[in-house]
Amino acid sequence: MLEGFVPFPPEFAARYRAKGYWQDRTLAQEFEGVFQRFADRVALVDGDKTFTYAELDRVTTNLALNLLELGLKPLDRVVPTLPNVHEFVILYFALQKIGAIPIAALVTHRFAEINQFVQLSGATTCVYPETSGDFAFAPIITRVQQENPSLRFRMVLGNAGPGEVSLRALIDKPATLPASRLKELAFAPTDPCIFQLSGGTTGIPKLIPRTHNDYAYNSKVAAEVTELTQDSTLLLVLPIAHNLPLACPGIQGFMFKGGKVVVHANTRPTEMFALIQKHKVTHLKVVPALLIRLINDPSVEDFDLSSLKLIQSGGQRMQPEVRSKTRALIPGVFVQENFGMSEGTLMFVRASDPEEVKLETCGRPVSPDDEVLLLDDEGREVPEGEVGEFTVRGPYTLRGYYGVPEYNARQFTPDGFYRSGDLMRKHASGNYIVEGRKKDLINRGGEKISAEEVENLILMHPAVQNVACVPMPDAAMGEKMCAYVILRTGAELNLGELVAFLLTKEIAKFKLPERLETLAEFPVSTFGKVSKKALGEQITAKLAAERAGLPT
Repeated sequence: MLEGFVPFPPEFAARYRAKGYWQDRTLAQEFEGVFQRFADRVALVDGDKTFTYAELDRVTTNLALNLLELGLKPLDRVVPTLPNVHEFVILYFALQKIGAIPIAALVTHRFAEINQFVQLSGATTCVYPETSGDFAFAPIITRVQQENPSLRFRMVLGNAGPGEVSLRALIDKPATLPASRLKELAFAPTDPCIFQLSGGTTGIPKLIPRTHNDYAYNSKVAAEVTELTQDSTLLLVLPIAHNLPLACPGIQGFMFKGGKVVVHANTRPTEMFALIQKHKVTHLKVVPALLIRLINDPSVEDFDLSSLKLIQSGGQRMQPEVRSKTRALIPGVFVQENFGMSEGTLMFVRASDPEEVKLETCGRPVSPDDEVLLLDDEGREVPEGEVGEFTVRGPYTLRGYYGVPEYNARQFTPDGFYRSGDLMRKHASGNYIVEGRKKDLINRGGEKISAEEVENLILMHPAVQNVACVPMPDAAMGEKMCAYVILRTGAELNLGELVAFLLTKEIAKFKLPERLETLAEFPVSTFGKVSKKALGEQITAKLAAERAGLPT
């Protein structure tokens, strides 16, 4: 077993096996049958590249053998920061075939994040594109390797430079090892198959170990709730390694059903509409900010989008008017609200729910064995209909973050329930309503940003005496970050200067504050702590006044 990994307790593992949730097969074993069963069907499309299930099986086996020959082995951790390209899918299944563990990094991550992931996991390998926009990855990955002796392999998507290996070359090169080598590898269905990333509030992301058993079940049960068939086609434009696009039901769920996945590397509306029309896409995954952009794009009526059956929305609450306008533009489409977390538990609104329940709630858990408690600050269950912290355990919810026992002691109850930090209320229908969160996070278009992480960096600016980052409402993104600062005596600072300073800290751009407010002092709570609630109310009122043309 991987040191630092918290397994499911034996009595719960036995229950989940007995109920058929866990099949005790690795993802490689699960998909071996899938690739055979749907051999001639199209599995994956990326531009003019198309792979049947049989071809995907062949190319992923070939890459797996080449990775073994290179020196990768079971339980090695791998950090891929790739865009939505077919090479990611090939790499993902190849890693599953050798039992290596990908870490769900993003192409928008930079030195600070990638270095953290390698340090936390002891990763042996980074996989990255040559460039993303005008950003070159090789120099920062070289620095990461210099700081982390565990990092042995630098694998670039395109042409290899000094000290690099080309991923595309490994995909294309005929393997010299026999396929039988894959059967000799030792890893178990109870081992992690991926590390997803938390939106942790401590400034350091936590690694979420998802096992082969629980991640397969996660995708299968989500596929049932989203009514997939082998005739379903998914258009995937959200970041490919996120839990929702990958496994809820995502790539895994569609392929379990023999469906087709179309990957695309940007969210330009006209390109998305053209792909929906061309491939008769039935399912689309969005965050509300993306759906708002799509339905308000002038070209939306220039394409035939009638094949769309279900638009799955996650990451943040969707306003009812967005759902209504979507259905007016695409009659018959079901906009399915869901609440999910990379730690596990998924909740979906069902098509059979009454209309008011669809509009008001984020759904209910997908598994009969998702055990939900709503707790108050003292750990007691709140009365029916009142707000409490969403606390849960179940057959696909982690029992501990990787390698952080002290943090786990705070985040899990003694009997193994995960404290999510989300505040919810149970609706009379049995569905749940999100009422806020205890966690100090900004949810920018579905990307969770730790306020503390950004605050710690801002405090390094010589002009700043104190800082508090809070969410401010935004019509498109849901929330953006406002940085409230107290400046040192005689100092000055504007937003452009602050952003330029933060960019030198090499963090992902989506974490940058988008408004700066200065105060002489912060409001405090009755306990003497900075009241972020008061600051949030202050910026909300100020934005409303600005929109109304009132003085602020």
